[in-house]
Amino acid sequence: MDRRKAMKVAAGAVIAGGAGLLTLTQAFKPKLPLPVKPSGLNYEPSEGSWEYSQLDPVVTGQIAYDKYAEGSCMYATIVSVVSQLAENMGEPYSSFPVHMFKYGHGGIGGFGSVCGTLNGAAALVGLFIPEKEVQDKIIHDLFQWYEKESMPVFHPAKPVENYTPVKSISNSVLCHASNTNWCKESGFSVNSKERKERCRRLTGDVAGKVVHSLNAIFASAYVTDSHANQDVNSCVACHGDEGKIKNVSVKMSCNSCHSESIGHRVFADVHYKLMDH
Repeated sequence: MDRRKAMKVAAGAVIAGGAGLLTLTQAFKPKLPLPVKPSGLNYEPSEGSWEYSQLDPVVTGQIAYDKYAEGSCMYATIVSVVSQLAENMGEPYSSFPVHMFKYGHGGIGGFGSVCGTLNGAAALVGLFIPEKEVQDKIIHDLFQWYEKESMPVFHPAKPVENYTPVKSISNSVLCHASNTNWCKESGFSVNSKERKERCRRLTGDVAGKVVHSLNAIFASAYVTDSHANQDVNSCVACHGDEGKIKNVSVKMSCNSCHSESIGHRVFADVHYKLMDH
């Protein structure tokens, strides 16, 4: 057999083997959870709950942007809501200890963990809604929205910097990942004034979003699971509580930290199928 014919035979074997392997892995794929469809979320405030009144998301976003310099992202998110309720209702909001939320800057004391805007938004949801299951649904939606939304979108009335930040998709709820992805997109460093302007505006976005969510839940108009992440479902099918491996409890995007290797992509499904449950 000459060299040309040998190459053709080898290529045919690779193609046939590849097709067979692809068929095998498709046959061994674990059953994925069904996509969760958006649905209405009913909530009846209980007696003794902290009172909430409808707020304007745009006004709230502007307050958050303006207050950013006083204590950074988490603090500004909290103050944007509490200050308006203090003006509308007085106590207990007038003496609310907002200073405590300064700890959330830079992903909790500069640690780069959960974004302070989300930390503040989740705290506000917890303040007004005592029921844990309802809290979880709203927080889940907020966090998945943050992961996949291209931001910042908010435009302040009087910008601190004469610069409109480029938008980016964080693909993560973590401060350091969100900032790093933006820095890669924009070309600016993390300690630049442009990055700080980005975070000011991002704080306005999240403050407006949490108010939009609170307005909806208290108006009996909230729709949950509107930002479902199917990539997470594919991971937890194996690694979650219903899978065989059972070593992960997560709702956040997996691929912001964990890249899928070629070996995992090709052989993981077969290996999983042959595992003991």
